[in-house]
Amino acid sequence: MATMLMAGPATATPDPGDVPAQGKVSSAQAAEARAAIQSGEIPGVDEIVHSSNIEHLANIPKDALPGTNSDLAFQGKYAFAGNYDGFRIFDISNPKSPKTVAQVLCPGSQNDISVSGDLLFLSTDSSRSDNSCASTTQPASVKESWEGMKIFDISDVRNPRYVAAVETACGSHTNTLVPKKRDVYIYVSSYSPNAAFPDCQPPHDGISVIKVPRKAPEKAALVGFPVLFPGEGPDGGGNPGGPTNPGVSKTTGCHDITVLPEKDLAAGACMGDGILFDIKDPERPRVIDRVQDNVNFAFWHSATFNQKADKVVFTDELGGGGAATCNAEVGPNRGADGIYDIVGKGKKSKLVFRSYFKIPRHQADTENCVAHNGSLIPVKGKDIMVQAWYQGGISVWDFTDSRKPKEIAYFERGPLSATTIATGGSWSAYYYNGYIYSNDIAKGFDVLKLSDRRTDPAKRIRMDELNVQTQPDYFDFDH
Repeated sequence: MATMLMAGPATATPDPGDVPAQGKVSSAQAAEARAAIQSGEIPGVDEIVHSSNIEHLANIPKDALPGTNSDLAFQGKYAFAGNYDGFRIFDISNPKSPKTVAQVLCPGSQNDISVSGDLLFLSTDSSRSDNSCASTTQPASVKESWEGMKIFDISDVRNPRYVAAVETACGSHTNTLVPKKRDVYIYVSSYSPNAAFPDCQPPHDGISVIKVPRKAPEKAALVGFPVLFPGEGPDGGGNPGGPTNPGVSKTTGCHDITVLPEKDLAAGACMGDGILFDIKDPERPRVIDRVQDNVNFAFWHSATFNQKADKVVFTDELGGGGAATCNAEVGPNRGADGIYDIVGKGKKSKLVFRSYFKIPRHQADTENCVAHNGSLIPVKGKDIMVQAWYQGGISVWDFTDSRKPKEIAYFERGPLSATTIATGGSWSAYYYNGYIYSNDIAKGFDVLKLSDRRTDPAKRIRMDELNVQTQPDYFDFDH
């Protein structure tokens, strides 16, 4: 194992959207949680439960990086796991026994991670003293503070080499790759501007676009900031949020974007708005349609296309990832997935709402639980995905009938605590080359095997690389 410790541990300060939070719950809530555990209604603290068609193959606890585990990317026999303190690389050639091959300490939440060829991309969305991996926290009100994208050379996967950095307005909460032969474009999503932040001014109603030459990544540069929500005045043209739309996030940028490069399409989850846009010219994306849900969606978090690109699943991260929202009080339509059909073609395409999906198991009031990151499971003629729900665990569900989605498998642990909200659970759960991989915020890296006649055909699909937000054509066998 090669371990790169470039600096002593530093605290990464998260921004709103995916917020690790913990605190006491009321004595009544704690009593309810204990009673639910004793009755068997929910699993015991740290107890693992799952459907009969899922097998838990492996768990690799945290090691040199103590921070919050975040997103995942894949290439060949390797899984790349983000962490608020850096990233970790696993050899998954034997999924039952993943091996750590490198750990890189490079603090800067949330360290959203992507890979393409010999390059690895890391998002920094906390204000830092500089762009090095030895940086410390520094207020965003200081002009010299830095946030943005970091780029590593992973041609030697055991010894990643930091090669470039590009500062972006309001940092980089997430990143989405639009890969080309000679260059990689990065769509940088960020939000929460403030007039007191010199490099993060309102209204910030767009995304940063970075161009990275594959053979000269040190020349990576910002090439544009397309405005996706044009509007006059300091508030721009996105969803105004409260008090106009109570409980809804004001749109001041995007949280996450998923692209379909083969179809020049993208779907953006942008706080108070969901959008469909054309990326034929990657430097000048063009919005095709825009939707809002001011009744049940609080924060448009992420997006997933189905294989035919005639549906989009948007997730609502009610409570910012730190709240207990999978309970009877919140109900089935909030903190859920929204399934939209894409009706029409080209410039006339429209997003049409069909239904909500939420896991059917109530969680304790001490468990942060809400819809989070997931991926398609590639089965021809079916729309099936696996998805993380923080402490709600991992859900496999079928949305082939967009009006009647249903869960077909699940895996979860009991609460981290029966008395306190301590943030944990699966941040990302993705299907890659026959297995489900999950990055659990607190418990580490999990590997699951799904055995079900409805999903078994997916085991024949083999990928050389997978960044879930750069959604592939799974049935193009030239991967």
